[in-house]
Amino acid sequence: MYLTTLDPISRDFDRMVRRAFPTAGSFGSAGAGLPMDTIRRDGEVVLRFDVPGVAPEKLEVTVDKGVLTVSATRDEERAEGDSPVVRERLFGSFTRRVRLSDTLDADGIEASHDGGVLELRIPVREAAKPRKIEISGVGEAKELPAE
Repeated sequence: MYLTTLDPISRDFDRMVRRAFPTAGSFGSAGAGLPMDTIRRDGEVVLRFDVPGVAPEKLEVTVDKGVLTVSATRDEERAEGDSPVVRERLFGSFTRRVRLSDTLDADGIEASHDGGVLELRIPVREAAKPRKIEISGVGEAKELPAE
């Protein structure tokens, strides 16, 4: 048996609790702890991850069985005696996984970090690149092999 509630007070309370106590990296969308843009260029796909305040040595990028995993750790910096008044920034470990298409060359991934942005450039496999197909003329006679 499946039970559900239609109580608007419970629904509103649940929504307020989710807003007040979001799980790290959720904020209503997958991967908000590591927001990502994807760009398709000639011959490559570029992934850009926002990682402000994360040093390059606190980043890890791995590929396993077609799944790209980006992990980042941002440590909270507090001096002795500091008492936070407002805390809106996320601290801790964040992970984002992206399934790579078979058309991408995972062995050719290049990574760079600049200005709080991690950029991954993934080349498109040669076989998956667009190519022009030559069309033979309709009126061209083809010689059939003799039997």
